[in-house]
Amino acid sequence: MSHDSHCAFCKIVAAQIPASVVFENQTSLAFLDIGPLADGHLLLIPRDHYPALVDMPREESTRLLSVIPVLGRALLEVTGAEGFNVLINNGTAAGQVVPHAHIHLIPRQSGDKLGYRWHVSSYENDRPAELALAYQEALRKHID
Repeated sequence: MSHDSHCAFCKIVAAQIPASVVFENQTSLAFLDIGPLADGHLLLIPRDHYPALVDMPREESTRLLSVIPVLGRALLEVTGAEGFNVLINNGTAAGQVVPHAHIHLIPRQSGDKLGYRWHVSSYENDRPAELALAYQEALRKHID
């Protein structure tokens, strides 16, 4: 297992910082966020240290993401929420504060005034085709 001695989430994994753990297995840990956006807000993290989701090997990220449906069902049952958001902030520009890959599961109720606000724009001319081609080329380099 890789750990970063300065990482708060690695310290939670090592039980050096207390957390209200709700789930754990060999590769992941889920606990209540200490600054919840809603009652029951969970964080799901890999036990190994990866600064962001894009730094995780595919197998590790697949195992981590596979826990979301189980946690989601428990979240809905325990909180009585009508739904939940799954949020991943990847990098500081996207709002990631702790440099350890993590996933937020945020309980939601109608009218709770939480949520991401979409500032919709549009593409001009051939930009969608240009972007699609660029993505396809980049993905060929990154898919095993």
